[in-house]
Amino acid sequence: MTEVTSMSALPHETPPRAYANPYRLEAWEGPQTLAELRAELALLSPAEVVAFNARLDAAQFGAAQEAVISDARRLIALRTRPEIQAAVAASLAGETTTAPVADLYAFLESQETDR
Repeated sequence: MTEVTSMSALPHETPPRAYANPYRLEAWEGPQTLAELRAELALLSPAEVVAFNARLDAAQFGAAQEAVISDARRLIALRTRPEIQAAVAASLAGETTTAPVADLYAFLESQETDR
């Protein structure tokens, strides 16, 4: 008996992309343009696109718009990536260890030097 593996050829399905760290969404991960972001939100729900557009239209240029975009990118990652869903579940169940505060400060200081 031969095992049959089915593959979907639906054009709206994107191949899974592994994130470097399921606890942090890096700038290069996920949608990289507003068009890509809207397309991925539309796969979640048309209402998500409408809500995103309303929040983006209401946001002032700069940090407020960046926050709207970042929130939408995180929403996509949370709803579509199994490794991120598993990381959240492990964290909520207390199955993960927290990083020392010194590691946090070292990371934040490295971000300051990158600017």
